Amino acid sequence: MKPPRLLGLTLLSLATLTAQATDWTTPAEASHFRTTPSYADTLSYLQRLAAAAPGKIRIESYGTSPQGRPMTVVIASGDGTFDPAAAHAKGRPVVLVQAGIHPGEIEGKDAGLMLLRDFAATGKLPHLLDNVVLVYIPVFSVDGHENSSPYHRINQNGPGSMGFRGQSQYLNLNRDYVKADAPEMRDWLKLWQRWLPDLFMDIHTTDGADYQYDLTWYLEDPHKLDPATSAWQQDFFVNKVMPAYDRRGHLQSSYLEFKDGRDPRKGIENFGSGQRFSTGYVALQNRPALLVETHMLKSYEVRVRATYDLVDLTLEQVARDAAALIALNRKADANVIARVADAHASVPVTFKGDPNSTMYELKGYRFSITHSDVSNSDWIQYDPTHKQTYTIPDWNGLLPDISITPPAAYAVPVQWTEVIARLDAHGVAYQRLARPMKVKATTYQLDQPQWASKPFESHLMLHDFKLSEATHEVELPAGSVIVPMNQRGANVAINLLEPQAADSLLRWGFLNAIFEPKEYGEPRVLEKLARDMMAKDPALKAEFEQKLKSDATFAASPMARLMFFFERSPWYTAQDVGAYPIVKLDAAALKQVQQ
Repeated sequence: MKPPRLLGLTLLSLATLTAQATDWTTPAEASHFRTTPSYADTLSYLQRLAAAAPGKIRIESYGTSPQGRPMTVVIASGDGTFDPAAAHAKGRPVVLVQAGIHPGEIEGKDAGLMLLRDFAATGKLPHLLDNVVLVYIPVFSVDGHENSSPYHRINQNGPGSMGFRGQSQYLNLNRDYVKADAPEMRDWLKLWQRWLPDLFMDIHTTDGADYQYDLTWYLEDPHKLDPATSAWQQDFFVNKVMPAYDRRGHLQSSYLEFKDGRDPRKGIENFGSGQRFSTGYVALQNRPALLVETHMLKSYEVRVRATYDLVDLTLEQVARDAAALIALNRKADANVIARVADAHASVPVTFKGDPNSTMYELKGYRFSITHSDVSNSDWIQYDPTHKQTYTIPDWNGLLPDISITPPAAYAVPVQWTEVIARLDAHGVAYQRLARPMKVKATTYQLDQPQWASKPFESHLMLHDFKLSEATHEVELPAGSVIVPMNQRGANVAINLLEPQAADSLLRWGFLNAIFEPKEYGEPRVLEKLARDMMAKDPALKAEFEQKLKSDATFAASPMARLMFFFERSPWYTAQDVGAYPIVKLDAAALKQVQQ
């Protein structure tokens, strides 16, 4: 009889041989990459893998889609480290790789199946995850994935049928990170908070121009990140991962957003990633992230294999940089927590393009530009049989535009439940007031609001307003929440609550009601009010008469003329129209409310 240890080794060897003998061809490979599997077939393949390698792969559900489908995440580890606490205790960096947020752009799913197969079953990559924990979402937008058609992506070269860009409520998940409307996003945020990954990758497919590159990639601008985080990800990807990727026979480039899609020679610019996008949101969470865009006109096989190699090389390099990456992220969190003590701290909440450009060598194709009788515009046509390099201007740099000095805390009155619900969704810490309190606070007054002319992602965006700031005593009801800025999620809170932030809850329309006066005056009453006010205030009368001369639209509107006086009367100002309800507290006020 064999000793127990030898028997165990024999059984393990038999299991390995059985796994290697099994046909592990993925559905996409079986179709020669003409098709991509359904969600059910994808899960079936993953379940087979997990059953064959239970110590390396675990499958979990982290939520349910609006149409009732399970949202699946795969955790893969060389030694069965399947939960965040164990990963952190062992000093293992956690890498979150996400596919199918736009499920017509699905290379990440099929590349992930191949990579997990080669790690867990075939022996091709047995040590890939010895020192890294992979958290892998094969399909984020599962309802959109199942809404499949050959006619969803006119710009794209396969697979034969592709998922739909929106989920089943017609929301684009990659515009939803901050506002968190979609059930899928709220579940994703819980997954993020549970694992708090060290590195994030989001796999997409381009639209746009034709060129030689298999894929392009994007790193968030340095001004959006802790300086050390930005420097690390630049070195990690630009100097380490991408050269290794090129050595595998691929051609890659940084993200290509052309200023004019009808003429690439006019140059490229920053596509404006913000907090509504995946990598923009991860930057608020103080973590490095890579956006991957395979090129839509390359064959599906080329795109899948390009994704496979990039994820493989990234995981290999993370293992080499494990300690540095973990330390970097801890320091970035600590810096955000400590920042509140710096009276001179400045946090950008909007960005603008750097007017200075550099030159970029674009490896493209020969093209022609002709006038179109159909569109009465230019029509660009590429000739991919003739490679050509163009030297073009690059305006990818961003500069801070509007910046704020973080307060010690924000205070959100208890009645603004939708705002508080978004803080909860993002895991932002706060305390509730046990009793009403009067406190000195900084407030915003918002006037002259201007909204978009049509909805975007189910919201009417507030594009512009005039902002003024004042300090005075406010009363906070019992149950109001106090959001201190000495927390790692401070950047998320700032971008939710600062009205000028590009994706603030105000911008998304969550507080539109503050601009709506509820009390009004009858015209017959306002006629008398106007005369009384002019009699008491000659300067006001002069202002009115000047406006009649200078503004023909105003002069032609009886109600606008009467509202001129009503809006300057205490009958209107008592309604606090445009008073932003979320206030800022300094250190003394925060200490007062915490007592």
